[in-house]
Amino acid sequence: MFSTIQGFREARFSAILKCGCLFVINVVLTEVTFLSIRSRFWTTEAMTGSPSMQRAFSVVGKDSFGNDYIENLKQNDISTEFTYQTQDAATGTASIIVNNEGQNIIIIVAGANLLLNTEDLREAAKAISRAKVMICQLEVTPETSLEALTMAHSNGVKTLFNPAPAIADLDPRFYALSDVFCCNETEAEILTGLTVSSPADAGKAARVLLERGCQVVIITLGAEGCVMLSQTEPVPKHIPTEKVKAVDTTGAGDSFVGALAFYLAYYPNLSLEEMLKRANFIAAVSVQAAGTQSSYPYKKDLPLDLF
Repeated sequence: MFSTIQGFREARFSAILKCGCLFVINVVLTEVTFLSIRSRFWTTEAMTGSPSMQRAFSVVGKDSFGNDYIENLKQNDISTEFTYQTQDAATGTASIIVNNEGQNIIIIVAGANLLLNTEDLREAAKAISRAKVMICQLEVTPETSLEALTMAHSNGVKTLFNPAPAIADLDPRFYALSDVFCCNETEAEILTGLTVSSPADAGKAARVLLERGCQVVIITLGAEGCVMLSQTEPVPKHIPTEKVKAVDTTGAGDSFVGALAFYLAYYPNLSLEEMLKRANFIAAVSVQAAGTQSSYPYKKDLPLDLF
């Protein structure tokens, strides 16, 4: 799985113009207060309880934040064999604004994340070929994500692609190489040009994405759960989630994707609908606590019937 690593600060405001947005900028932020280290790495170790079964493919800076993050991965029994440090860029940063309803806006400075390249992937070719699931996204360069998906696909590894941050002119090969294409409503709007404000809208957008070559399309809708569509089940299906009081929705999508990857890898005989119900539940747990990784539940803290 790709790990795009950012230190972050979080601030709370009573109002936000538009939530659920991800802004990527190419400037250097200064005077950032780092509360902890954040990664867009969807770890399933918390649920498997199995050390070193997950690997982070990432680049961090040779700075205190990069050092801290590598230590964080090790403490969570995630292999850092393919987590590289560079002097050519600082560890990526993310500033997060959360309103009183727990909705967020995120500003990312990618930093060292953009230095992960295809040569790094080739060094990890053996590990990729042995994976059960490969998760990719767009906080590294599209070329790198595309190569990773290609390598995984050619080795029969199930691919789970989250097109975040979304780009309107996404290379068509991403669709064909994605066994599961999972995006939120904002990303779906960018990719399709359609308005997505309801499960019915999500079904229409999912159909557009499916026609581009995906095998399975999932559009997450926050408190409304998600909508699924596949080549074998071409009628959109809305999968609701339980209503909870959200404290902080930051990382909820990552929690959902991580949970889905876990079930794809370790419970492949479950129906996709059941996997999504369980992923919805786990994401709902995560929004009831502040933070990103710190809000993700461990297996021991979840109901036994999820496993």
